[in-house]
Amino acid sequence: MGKSGLIARNTEVINIHDIPGLSMEEFRQTVIEKVHLGERIASLFGLPAKEPDQKKVIAVLADGANGSFSIFSTICGREYPSLSNECPQAELFEREMAEQWGLIPTGHPWLKPVRFPLGRSDYFQVEGEEIHEVAVGPVHAGIIEPGHFRFQCHGEDALTLEISLGYQYRGVESKLAGGPDKRTLHYFETLAGDTTMGHATAYAHLVESLGRCEVPARADAIRAIALELERLANHAGDIGALAGDVGYLPTASYCGRLRGDFLNMTATICGNRFGRGLVRAGGVQFDISNGFKERILESLEKTMTGLTEAAQLLWHTPSVLSRFEGTGGVSTEICEQLGMVGPAARACGFERDARLEYPSGYFRFSHIPVSTWHTGDVFSRAYLRWIEIQRSAAYVRDQLEQLPESPLRAELNPLANDSMVISLTEGWRGEICHVAITDEKGKFVRYKVVDPSFHNWKGLAMALRGAQISDFPLINKSFNLSYAGHDL
Repeated sequence: MGKSGLIARNTEVINIHDIPGLSMEEFRQTVIEKVHLGERIASLFGLPAKEPDQKKVIAVLADGANGSFSIFSTICGREYPSLSNECPQAELFEREMAEQWGLIPTGHPWLKPVRFPLGRSDYFQVEGEEIHEVAVGPVHAGIIEPGHFRFQCHGEDALTLEISLGYQYRGVESKLAGGPDKRTLHYFETLAGDTTMGHATAYAHLVESLGRCEVPARADAIRAIALELERLANHAGDIGALAGDVGYLPTASYCGRLRGDFLNMTATICGNRFGRGLVRAGGVQFDISNGFKERILESLEKTMTGLTEAAQLLWHTPSVLSRFEGTGGVSTEICEQLGMVGPAARACGFERDARLEYPSGYFRFSHIPVSTWHTGDVFSRAYLRWIEIQRSAAYVRDQLEQLPESPLRAELNPLANDSMVISLTEGWRGEICHVAITDEKGKFVRYKVVDPSFHNWKGLAMALRGAQISDFPLINKSFNLSYAGHDL
């Protein structure tokens, strides 16, 4: 039987010496049992141990129903029995630990690299009559980050999709050790450029907890507004891109411009369309004056009117629906087994949203209803975005009209030493998980980032099984996962 871990809340500071240390067998059994009972692996990572030939492994399991985390650790040598066959959520985490720390999970189904290009012999192959292989990337025809997709096909039917990333691995996590310093926030603002607000906010919540800093209400509200504007911009762009992938130009031609309008609202606040420079430890660097507020509200009303017209054209066009419905489906069972997050999970019917389950910042006091759909296909992922757009727009409007009065920044104290904090924020792709461990001087000895794409790339591969290979661009866009956020 497994054992219980230390229970913690989002952004709660805990002493690293209070984290239970389990034997490897207890650790393994605890992860498997808790996941089978409905918890998810939010993070699983290694760090140095006292002995040079050993490593410490920490598991962070998320219990969304109770808004809590279960944390426990183990010490292992070069090899340990793999969890992946009994707990598929661990598969990519185990490959990552093997790549970063040389920890070999014996019995792992396929221990291939996570973030470095593969050799030809490392790819999966299907044998049989009329089986052919199609390789796409890493250099693509459009303006897109590098990633390699390899299909095993029988005629037009894709039997498997293998995804290889890591072509722009930047070593961000290793650069965070010894921080925070003047570069740290810059790393998070550029970690995944389209998720500047998501990662910067997750980092800010983390260091503010370690620094015992209470963020002023107005700063929290401005952050929440900017986070939802980031969601609006990207969801609008995705709906337009999906329309373009099926050749429906009326919606496609509108949404690119409307995405830009949402980005310009963020620029009105801080001068940068992606929100860089807005979030600072202790609060925000820019205020929303009455003049800016009226300008954003006016632009929001106009943009939502145009976006509503463009979206309704999409949902009422039979040729579009025939391409969306039933394409690239992911079952609820597969979604749960893989621990998928964000819109991809909510499109399978799961109420998996950190704003509800792990509210932080202004979402502790002001809530957005969780949006779900149930079919798990391209239509579900597209239509879910439209529901979220409407709810995020209403939220931005409400918060702008009742911005609280307070200072914009509070003082950050020296960070707590020998501590650990988990910070979960709902970015537009899904939950962003940051975990930091400090040393005796309050400096980061380990900083672990799990972008939502890390949980969902395998979901994309499963969505393509049995589909037509010609549907890949459409299915891929319906997930719209991050290459940069994965290549840390």
